[in-house]
Amino acid sequence: MEIQSKQGIIQAQQALIDKTARQLKASGDIAFTDNQIHITSDNMGLDLASGSLSLENTEYQMLGFVGRGQAQHIDISNQTGINLEGVSFTTCPVGHEDWLIKASSITLGPGEIWGEARNTRFYLAGVPVLYLPYFSFPVSEQRQTGLLFPTLSSSDRIGVSYEQPYYWNIAPNYDATVSPRLMSDRGLQLKTEFRYLTESHNGQLDLEYLHDDRRSDLDEARYFYRFVHQGELSENWQVSAEINGLSDDNYIVDLGSDFYNRADTHLNQNLQLWYFSDNLNFSAQIKDFEIIGNHPNSYRAIPELKLDYHQDLTSLLEFRLNSELAHFENGEQDSPSATRLHLAPTVSLPLHNSWGEFVAEGTLLQTFYRQSLPQGSNLKESVSRTLGQGRIYGAVNFERQIELFGDQMTQTLEPKMQYLYTSYEDQQQIGRYDTSRLLNDYIGLFRGQEFTGLDRISDSNQLTLGLTTRLLDDNDTEQLRLSLGQIFYFGDTRLSDNNRQEDRSALAAELDWRISSKWFVRSQIQLSSVNQRVERSNISLDYKLADNKLIQLNHRYVRDIAGNEIDQVGVTASWPLHQNWHWVGRWYKDLSTHRTIESFTGIQYQSCCWALQFVAQRYLSNRFDALGEQSNDEFESGIALQFVFKGFGGKDSARSLLNEGLFGYRHPYFLNN
Repeated sequence: MEIQSKQGIIQAQQALIDKTARQLKASGDIAFTDNQIHITSDNMGLDLASGSLSLENTEYQMLGFVGRGQAQHIDISNQTGINLEGVSFTTCPVGHEDWLIKASSITLGPGEIWGEARNTRFYLAGVPVLYLPYFSFPVSEQRQTGLLFPTLSSSDRIGVSYEQPYYWNIAPNYDATVSPRLMSDRGLQLKTEFRYLTESHNGQLDLEYLHDDRRSDLDEARYFYRFVHQGELSENWQVSAEINGLSDDNYIVDLGSDFYNRADTHLNQNLQLWYFSDNLNFSAQIKDFEIIGNHPNSYRAIPELKLDYHQDLTSLLEFRLNSELAHFENGEQDSPSATRLHLAPTVSLPLHNSWGEFVAEGTLLQTFYRQSLPQGSNLKESVSRTLGQGRIYGAVNFERQIELFGDQMTQTLEPKMQYLYTSYEDQQQIGRYDTSRLLNDYIGLFRGQEFTGLDRISDSNQLTLGLTTRLLDDNDTEQLRLSLGQIFYFGDTRLSDNNRQEDRSALAAELDWRISSKWFVRSQIQLSSVNQRVERSNISLDYKLADNKLIQLNHRYVRDIAGNEIDQVGVTASWPLHQNWHWVGRWYKDLSTHRTIESFTGIQYQSCCWALQFVAQRYLSNRFDALGEQSNDEFESGIALQFVFKGFGGKDSARSLLNEGLFGYRHPYFLNN
C-alpha cells in the first residue's frame, strides 16, 4: 500500500490508523521518500496531529548529495527537520565502505545547508582513526563556509608544509579563502583569496604574507599580491586591470606561486580601457612591469592610447586608420624616455570568396618622436619618420577526392603568395622602447614585420611563398596538415639593426598528423637557407588511448637564443596501473649540458569515494644570488601528499597531476576535432 502525507510518500505492506489518538503505524518493507532522503525501515509511526514521523532500524540514502548509511532511529518533522540516532554515514557504495563515519546523532535542520554530527568516529578500512565530539558537513551543492581539505608536502626549500584552507561564503556574489600555511623550515605564511562578481564586473584579490622567514637573509617580511579585474562600463566600454607585486626576487622560487613559475622574469602591471563600435575601436592602457632578478629594466608604456577606424569607401575599396600615442620610460636616469605618435592610414582592395582571396593595399607609416635624452646620447630629441608600404597577397584553395589506404579522403592544396615593399629611412636616432627581433614560423612568414613594436621598421622588397596541403576524412576531420614556406629577398636590407645577408629566409615547415585514432605527430622546423642547418625545431609524438592513458615524447631545439643553445628531450606519461591505481610521470633532459633538468612522478589511489595523491619531483631551483644573478646549477627536491573524501569537494583527478611541475602536458597538435 502507498500513503501520501505532507512529509512525503510512505510505502508499506500493512498500516493501522488509530483515529482517536490520530496516529498511524506501519510495518513490513517500509519505504519513505521526500525531497531530501529515501529510507527503508522495519517499523514506522506517524503522528497525524503534529506531522512527526519516526522509523526504527533503518537504512537511508540522501537525495540532495552523495551519501548513505544506517540508523537505529530516525525522526522527521517539518519543524525540526531530520534527526538520526545511532547512525553511520559514507559516500562509498554498499560493500566497499573504505571510509565511514559513526555518530551518536546526526541532525539535518529544515532549509539548512549544513548537517551536525555529535560524538563522531572516523573509520578508514574499518579502523577508527579520529574522534570528534562535534562535526558539521555540507548537505547541498551550494557554496558553504567551512574548512577545505588540507595539503601536506615536503621539499628542500621549505621543509614540511601543511596548508589548511578555510572557505568563507560571504554572500552569493562574494567569497574568500584564507589558507594558513605552516612550513617547518620557514615559519607561518598566510595566503588569502577574495573574489567578487556583479552583473557587469568580476575580479579577484590575492594576498600572501610571511612575517619572519627563518631561512632567509632578509630582515623584512616577505609578501606577494595580485589583483585582476574585468568589467563592462556600458554596452561599448570595458575595463580590465592586472596588478602584481612581490617583496623580493626569490619569493616565487622559495615559496612557490599559483600564478607564476620559477622561470618568469617579470610580473605584469596593466590597466586598460576599451571602446568598441562597428567602425571605431579605442583603447587606453598603462603597461608596467615588476622586474625579477638582475634583468634590464623594461620600458613602461605610461600611457598607451590606440585608435583604429575603418570605413568602406566603395563596394570594393576599404579605408583603415591605425594610430597610437604612447609615452615610454624605464626609471633609469641614464636611459632616454620618449613620447611616440604613430599614424598608419591604409587603402585596401580585399576580394574574398569560397575558393580564394586577394588583397592589395597601400599604407603610409608616419611616426613622430619626442625624446628626453641623457647627456652624451647619440639619439635626436625630435624625429619624424615617413615610410611607404605596399602589399599584395593572394591565396587559392584547391581540393580533390582521393582514395588512401582504402579510405575516401579529401585533399586540399592551398598555395599563397605575398609581395611586400617597404621604403627605407635611417632610424639610428630613435631609441628602442618596445622593439625586439621576431622569430619566424610558417605563419610568421606572412607577418611582414622583422621586429615587434614600431621603433624599427625594416625596409623590404620581398616575395613570400607558402603551400599547405590537408587530408580530411568523410566527417571533415583533419587527418593531416603539411605547410612549407619561405621568403625571397630582392636585395639586402639597409637597416643596420637587421644584419640579414642571405637572399632568402629559413625554410619553415609545420606538420600535424593524426596517424591513427591513437597516434599523433606535431612538428615545426626552420632550416637555414645558407648552410642547411636546423635553426629551430620541435617535435612531439603522442600515443593516446584516453584522457588518462597517454604517452608523449617531445624534443625542442634552438640553435641560438640570446647566445645560448636549447636542446632538450622529454617524456610525459599518464597510465592506469590497476583498477584504483594511476601513475603520472615526466622527465626532461638537457642534451647540451648532459643533465636531467626535471623529473616528476605522481601516484594516485582512487576508490569510488576517496582518493590519495603522492607526488615527488626534482627540478632546477633558479634562485637569485645577492647580485640578482640566477643560478643554473642548484637543484631542489620535494614531495606532496593530498587526501580527498569524494562528495565533500577537493581535487581527485589524476589528469591534474599532469599540469604540475615545470613542464605541463600540452596537446601536441592543432587539428580540428
